[in-house]
Amino acid sequence: MSSPQMPPWLQEQIMKIQQTQQNLQSIMTQKQHLEIEKAEALEELKKIGDGDAVFKQAGTVLIKSTKKESIDELEEKIELAKTRATVLDKQETRVKESLKEQEAKITEMMKAGSPPPGAAPPAADNPRK
Repeated sequence: MSSPQMPPWLQEQIMKIQQTQQNLQSIMTQKQHLEIEKAEALEELKKIGDGDAVFKQAGTVLIKSTKKESIDELEEKIELAKTRATVLDKQETRVKESLKEQEAKITEMMKAGSPPPGAAPPAADNPRK
């Protein structure tokens, strides 16, 4: 005897959950990168003396700048990063809620042993076969 295969409707739901999990992982990775960006550069810049040379990168070129200009630019970038982090937090919340809903839907369908409304009927119920 061969083992029963997973119904197509269940395979589809599992694929949706996997895609949602990948989206969640991507959002969390982006949040980690933002946190790292916010913390490192500004702290290092504040450590140097006011008269020391400061350079900023513009593409593949380094351009001389002042400490104050560099701090101002970094603080602006940090504010933008905070805004982006807020957006990512909201996305993370929505994706987690969606994931819970999808998991509950699959659990419910598996307990009932039936596909979701609108799915193709199982081959055993098809009179043409």
